[in-house]
Amino acid sequence: MAYKVDHEYDYLFKIVLIGDSGVGKSNILSRFTRNEFHLDSKSTIGVEFATRTLQVEGKTVKAQIWDTAGQERYRAITSAYYRGAVGALLVYDITKRQTFDNVLRWLSELRDHADSNIVIMMAGNKSDLNHLRSVKQEDAQSLAEKEGLAFLETSALEAINVEKAFQTILMDIYQIISKKALAAQQAAASVPQGTIINVKNLSDNGIKGGCCSS
Repeated sequence: MAYKVDHEYDYLFKIVLIGDSGVGKSNILSRFTRNEFHLDSKSTIGVEFATRTLQVEGKTVKAQIWDTAGQERYRAITSAYYRGAVGALLVYDITKRQTFDNVLRWLSELRDHADSNIVIMMAGNKSDLNHLRSVKQEDAQSLAEKEGLAFLETSALEAINVEKAFQTILMDIYQIISKKALAAQQAAASVPQGTIINVKNLSDNGIKGGCCSS
């Protein structure tokens, strides 16, 4: 979902949050859209979304961010919500190795259901719990480079890198959209014009009108 409108914003970009249950997706969403954090946050049921409007390269962009449930029983519901997404934040918990090990499964599901040009960033959340870390930052960086993903560590609790994560995704999406628009304009400009037929030339070539003699 990346299309231009004329009134309150220039572009609307749909971004999905994916990853195992309990990694902090909902708090990342609330931190970015409302600057809130809830320690008693409950697991998302199905899908929720929130929006935030911000400036990107002088354009007003409305980010529509979908928070997908991490539990296995909701997979059939949420897979449909990948459609139309132009960005994704794939989240794991740096204190839970299993959530990192599942990143490739989430990535596979995302690539199966989303557009091939989707912008993907991997985020290791809960960086404030560094003393409980079970996933080395170097390991995550290595995986991100191998899979062609942007990567950073975030803390929804302390509001670390949450803003940066979404700003980076939105900037990358905007640049892709801008390049496509420019390419389309250049293609249109290069289309040859039609041949102009001069009616006078037709007459000169013996194609003349006439009328019957009385």
